[in-house]
Amino acid sequence: MEPDLFTAAAEERQEKDPAGSPLAVRMRPRTLDEVVGQQHLLKPGSPLRRLVGEGTGGPAGPSSVILWGPPGTGKTTLAYVVSKATNKRFVELSAITAGVKEVRAVIDGARRATGGFGKETVLFLDEIHRFSKAQQDSLLPAVENRWVTLIAATTENPYFSIISPLLSRSLLLTLEPLTDDDVRGLLKRALSDERGLKDAVALPEDTEDHLLRIAGGDARRALTALEAAAGAALDKGEPEITLTTLEETVDRAAVKYDRDGDQHYDVASALIKSIRGSDVDAALHYLARMIEAGEDPRFIARRLMISASEDIGLADPNALPIAVAAAQAVAMIGFPEAALTLSHATIALALAPKSNAATTAIGAAMEDVRKGLAGPVPPHLRDGHYKGAAKLGHAQGYVYPHDLPEGIAEQQYAPDAIKDREYYEPTRHGAEARYADAVEWTRKHLGRKRS
Repeated sequence: MEPDLFTAAAEERQEKDPAGSPLAVRMRPRTLDEVVGQQHLLKPGSPLRRLVGEGTGGPAGPSSVILWGPPGTGKTTLAYVVSKATNKRFVELSAITAGVKEVRAVIDGARRATGGFGKETVLFLDEIHRFSKAQQDSLLPAVENRWVTLIAATTENPYFSIISPLLSRSLLLTLEPLTDDDVRGLLKRALSDERGLKDAVALPEDTEDHLLRIAGGDARRALTALEAAAGAALDKGEPEITLTTLEETVDRAAVKYDRDGDQHYDVASALIKSIRGSDVDAALHYLARMIEAGEDPRFIARRLMISASEDIGLADPNALPIAVAAAQAVAMIGFPEAALTLSHATIALALAPKSNAATTAIGAAMEDVRKGLAGPVPPHLRDGHYKGAAKLGHAQGYVYPHDLPEGIAEQQYAPDAIKDREYYEPTRHGAEARYADAVEWTRKHLGRKRS
C-alpha cells in the first residue's frame, strides 16, 4: 500500500538528516548513472531508462519488468532510483507481508489515479517468488491493461517461481553478480562521499581485499561491514581500518588465500586429492577455505566435475551427474546458498567408491594414437551409403549385431594396428564390478585375444 502520514514523515526526516540511516541506505544511487554494475541493463533506450522517463516512447509505453539476480546486486536499488527519478506515482509492496487485498488496493488506486489525474503508477513488488499462484494471478489484469507498470524483484529462477502468464507480459532482466571492481568502486565512493564516511577513516589495501571477500559480490553486505568496521576504528581513535579491526568487527578471519597465486592452486589441489583419498572431512575443510576466501563457485564446480570422471568414473556412475547438477545449480543461485550445493557434491564424491580406469583408458588410447598406431578403418565398418561404396568393398561383410540373439557379433572393429589392445581395465570397486563382468563377456564374444 502507499505510505501513510507517519511513514512519509519518517522518509522526509531521513532525507533532511540522513546521518542516522545505515550507510547502505545513504549510499543508494540517486540516478541510473550512479548505479554500480549492471551496465548491460542501463544502455540508452533500455526498459529501465524508459521507466525513469528517458525518451517519450509515444504510443509504446514502458514495459513491466522482472528483475532476477542474487542478493545485493541492485534490484531494490534500481527500483529506488525509478521511484526518485520518475514523475509517476510509485508504490512499494513486499510479498513477505502483502497479500491479494493489498495488491487489489494498489490496483484500484492506480485506476483512480489514471482516470482522475492521468497519473501512471509504478508498482515495485519485492520477493515476488513468495507470492502464491493465486496472488500472482491477481496482478495479471493490471499488468495486461497497463493500469500499473510492474517492477518485480526475485532471487529465485522466475521460470520456476513466477507464473507463465505474468512472465509473458513482462520483460525479464537478469542482474549479474557484482565484480570485485564494482564493489571496490562502491567502497571508495562510500569512504569519500558526503553522504558516506567523508574521508573520516582510510581503508588499506589488505583490509579492502578482505572486505571484498566478505562481500562476495553483495554491495549491501560490503557497505554494512564497512560501516561497522569504520565505527570500530573511529572508537579506537585509529586513522585507518586495520585488518585486525575488520576481523574483530565482522567475526570472520582473513583466510590466507590468493586467488591468483600459489594458494589458489595448492588449496584446489588439496581439495581434489582429499576427495580422491576419500577423506570427506579434509575435503570439506579445503572447500570451506575456498568459499571463505571468495573463490569463484564455478571454478570449484568445474574441479568437482573433473574429479567425478578422473577419480570415480564408473565405480559410481551417479558421481558425474551429481557434479554436473551441482555446477548448474551454482550457476543459477550463486553464493551464499551455493555453498550448500558444493558441500553436497563434495561429500558425495569423497565417499563414492573410486576408480581411475576411465582416466587411464583414454590416456592409453591417446598415447597409441600419438605413436601413429591408427591405421585405416576396417573396410566392413566404412560408410556404405553413397554410390560406388560397394565397389570399393565398403560396408561389405558387416554383421548387424541386432540381428543376433545375444546382440553382439564376432567381428573386428579396431584397426589392425591395435586390434588386440585392451585400454579399459575396470576395477571391481562399487558399480564398476558390473562393468568388469560386462567387458570380460563382450571381449570373449568378440573373439578378442588378450594382449
